[in-house]
Amino acid sequence: MKIWKDRVKSDYSEIRGVHHGPREGVPMEQLDRELEYAQRLRINSVRVGIGEEEWHRDPEAAEKKILDYTRLCAVHGISVMPIFSSGNQIRSYELLTDKEWERKHAYLSSVIRILKNEPNLLMWDVYNEPFCNDYLRNCPAGEYEERYRKIEHDLRLQCQMVRELDDDTPITVGHELKEHLDSTADLVDVIAFHDYLTTRKDIREVYEFAGKCAAAQGGKPVINNETGCIGRANPYDVELQFCEEFHYGYYIFNLVIEGFWAPLHGIIYPDGTVRDPSIVAAMFGFYRNRGSERIIPQGNREEYATAAVERVKKALAVDKQSLFTKFESTTDEILDAAEVCINILECCEIVPMDDLLSAKLFELRNIPEEKRDRAQIRRFAYDVSRKLQDYYCLY
Repeated sequence: MKIWKDRVKSDYSEIRGVHHGPREGVPMEQLDRELEYAQRLRINSVRVGIGEEEWHRDPEAAEKKILDYTRLCAVHGISVMPIFSSGNQIRSYELLTDKEWERKHAYLSSVIRILKNEPNLLMWDVYNEPFCNDYLRNCPAGEYEERYRKIEHDLRLQCQMVRELDDDTPITVGHELKEHLDSTADLVDVIAFHDYLTTRKDIREVYEFAGKCAAAQGGKPVINNETGCIGRANPYDVELQFCEEFHYGYYIFNLVIEGFWAPLHGIIYPDGTVRDPSIVAAMFGFYRNRGSERIIPQGNREEYATAAVERVKKALAVDKQSLFTKFESTTDEILDAAEVCINILECCEIVPMDDLLSAKLFELRNIPEEKRDRAQIRRFAYDVSRKLQDYYCLY
């Protein structure tokens, strides 16, 4: 049998990966577009779940789906890291029986058979977060060690089974916590950790721990194969900066902002637009300046903010031409005036960027003139001008 050095192709620091894959109701044409966006981002690898139970329900359909997707990735120059199993849904657990191992063997051998010779197969992820589940997190006091060891026992057997079925392709296990790495460090070819921690101090400790774990195994490669969550105080750009510093390849969760995880994860929307441009910048090695030499934007240095506020005032003013007649700006003119304020507010990042004022502007503009709520539009323009007025202390 080969050793890990015979299987690994590099230190994998070149991996610029994301989580992506086939999804219910999403046609191949849409997946193709998303992979084109990935290619433009110079993403070169995806980590993709196969779905063990899905395979058991319909092996032929599951195999076709993952094979078609793998070959679609190849068209875009993207390698794949298929995930065989996941521990996230474990709520109770007993050691697998002989019959269950036969079932497991059928699944593993089938998937390996259809994908092993695909040129863009990078490595197998034998198990995603095997110890991240309610079975362990909610266990009664005193039972954690016993429960942990049961999962660990079968996890190690599954690693050995995959190795017996394929002695050529590298294997890894994507662990949730650094404390779990030792459970499979001797069996995998690549050390893989996930990081969703909340401070730079704690993040650094994980990266350093993973490096020491790999060194203890003779210098095995290390990757962070799941990271980035805006809802867990885990900024994408911070993680990517650590990956660059430690020379670890990475897999961002998730490529597409869609579905259940959309409020927390993702780089691009299905149409290719982005939510946070700093993520894309960080992928290319450009990070926010958090140093003492950063320069605060000056949106009113040339009095454009003053002029913008005055323009809104003029647009909202009523020109009473006679006792019974008056002149008022059109709603388009009011929105145009509001846009100038918004452009300064957003360019200088004076306002929160989670729900863009410019997006609200577009929504109001998209309403046909005859159906617009004039009072609403006036209020909107007034509010954005006041934000600018208050920030720059304008009279």
